[in-house]
Amino acid sequence: MVFNVAEVQEAFDLYELELMSSTDHLKGELSTIRAGRANPHILDKIVVDYYGTMTPVGQMANIVVPEARLLQISPWDASMVKEIVKAINASDVGITPTDDGKVIRLVFPQLTEERRRDLIKQVKKTGEDYKVTLRNERRDIVDTMRSLKKSNLITEDDLAGFEKEIQRMLDGAVGTVDAMVKAKEAEILEV
Repeated sequence: MVFNVAEVQEAFDLYELELMSSTDHLKGELSTIRAGRANPHILDKIVVDYYGTMTPVGQMANIVVPEARLLQISPWDASMVKEIVKAINASDVGITPTDDGKVIRLVFPQLTEERRRDLIKQVKKTGEDYKVTLRNERRDIVDTMRSLKKSNLITEDDLAGFEKEIQRMLDGAVGTVDAMVKAKEAEILEV
């Protein structure tokens, strides 16, 4: 029986990379959910036509948080103020920007109890969606290991050991997702 260490190691490395990528992506997605206080990351997904190139707001302006519930955007090119305001209004941020021709301000309103519950539901659903993604990634690597077993490149005992390791890695990633969801819920509930 020939044990192909390189092929197995490559599959595990790819799996670990996919798990890390998924949890990093979730972290970015959760940071865009506004929780009652100013957070520059809610602008991460907003892009503006900047001289023919779709550019994220963060790459064309200085974004600061001068107060807990105020976000201030200072474009480096003052002629882009109206375009940035238009892009923010068209997005799903849910905050109407104000501007004085040079600086754009986003005032974050106090969250109502109903809005907090809705945000928590959204956060939990997002977390569950990522857990499904993680489980799908587990299924893919288990299928790869089973095909190696079918090709007689690994033994039944090797397969069982690899499946345990794959499950251990999945459990760690799911724990990370749960911790991120719980932290975001605490942030939303914070008054």
